[in-house]
Amino acid sequence: QVQLVESGGGLVQAGGSLRLSCAARGRNFANTGMGWYRQVSGSGNQRVLVAGIVPTDGGRTKYADSVKGRFTIFRDNEKNTVYLQMNSLKPTDTNVYYCNADLQWSGSNWHAGDYWGQGTQVTVSS
Repeated sequence: QVQLVESGGGLVQAGGSLRLSCAARGRNFANTGMGWYRQVSGSGNQRVLVAGIVPTDGGRTKYADSVKGRFTIFRDNEKNTVYLQMNSLKPTDTNVYYCNADLQWSGSNWHAGDYWGQGTQVTVSS
């Protein structure tokens, strides 16, 4: 049974930093993609990709325009863990962040995998 165990969320002031971690258990995801999503405001359960990384091209990454230059995704394959370093946080980054595994890059689009974490709350105060 695959489990994605997230940690690192919390409350931080605007301009601060947090690092999210997602440890995968039950399957090795070193040869596939992993990423972080967050909910689209007012959309119910729709989620948008915040940052993703796939093994293609030595580690292709994708960032939402709103986080470029502030967030960095990286992984430790020996630990089967993906991280999201979030700097210069803004109140608009407040959200629940979900880890996703088996993320795919098709050459033009990113597609979420079938595995999700439980979500970790990030709250940024002004």
